[in-house]
Amino acid sequence: MGDVAKIFMVFAIMATIVFGAWSTVRIVEGVQFDMNCTQYIKRAADANTVETAKKELSKAISYAEENNLTEGVVSIFLHQPSNDIGYWYKNMTESYSELENLSEDATSLEKTNVLMKLRETLTDENGSEVSVTIPKGISIYPRNVSYFWLGLLSSIFCLGLWMMVLVACARDWD
Repeated sequence: MGDVAKIFMVFAIMATIVFGAWSTVRIVEGVQFDMNCTQYIKRAADANTVETAKKELSKAISYAEENNLTEGVVSIFLHQPSNDIGYWYKNMTESYSELENLSEDATSLEKTNVLMKLRETLTDENGSEVSVTIPKGISIYPRNVSYFWLGLLSSIFCLGLWMMVLVACARDWD
């Protein structure tokens, strides 16, 4: 292997490490968001009592507030309504207020209706699968622009440099 190929290989390895770190951080942040927010929203939607729903939903709301997930748009280029964090957050807090404002002497039917409305607000049904309604990519917000550029550039450099290593090695073989 020639000197040029070795230099390209060093940079290719560095770019691969950066891309690997980016991927790992994205995965970890996604898992953390899922454990600290999405799962509590799902538990609130699945709750059988108003008290349980309030308890679980308050955990998700606290997480959103602690992590500045109360306003903004996750999308970088196309600001789609489905990626509106403010709308998502407002839906959660208004749902919590409905649970909170339910009178203590509410009938079983009234409680069931509020819980059903909560489930319809917080989840979507896709055939036989139920998923929590959240803006896609929210787990990396508000650093989504930085993550986008770091991921794009590191993947381009990674691929480009490895191709240059292959070309340099092919030249050395001739």
